[in-house]
Amino acid sequence: MRSSLGRIFAAGALLFAGAMFAERANATTATAQFNVTATVLGNCAVSATDMAFGNYSANSGAALPATSILSVTCTTGTTYAVALDGGTNAANVAARSMTDGSSHNLPYGLYTTNAYTSIWGDGTGGTVTQSGTGNGSAQSLTVYGRVPASQFVTAGSYSDRITVTVTY
Repeated sequence: MRSSLGRIFAAGALLFAGAMFAERANATTATAQFNVTATVLGNCAVSATDMAFGNYSANSGAALPATSILSVTCTTGTTYAVALDGGTNAANVAARSMTDGSSHNLPYGLYTTNAYTSIWGDGTGGTVTQSGTGNGSAQSLTVYGRVPASQFVTAGSYSDRITVTVTY
């Protein structure tokens, strides 16, 4: 009797499973769609390495060069212009100078190439800016600095701080 009862339960379970499968096979569905949107804004980010001239000797008779690397990252297709201000010690970008913290100044210049002919500034007073178009990746721009030769200024440590502005 036990094996008959077990067979009956097994057969019932198979019938129930088959009925459930048939029920699902005959099920209907409904669908919907939705839109996914975003607006990408033109953006830029900028970073810069420090420019270190090192030791300067007026007796050397040679100008002292140094560089800084700017990294500009803009969204693809975004046009930008990079300007450099006059620093914390100069009245304008064509007359930059480092100071020793008191009244002593050491003039220097920032340029767009190592030919030192185009002053990199804000586009005023004969200075130029650097421009480009973003591609979504970091783009490197080199700032060429030079301390002119034979400046017999007071010995000490001199510094300045330049602000980089990216307009897009």
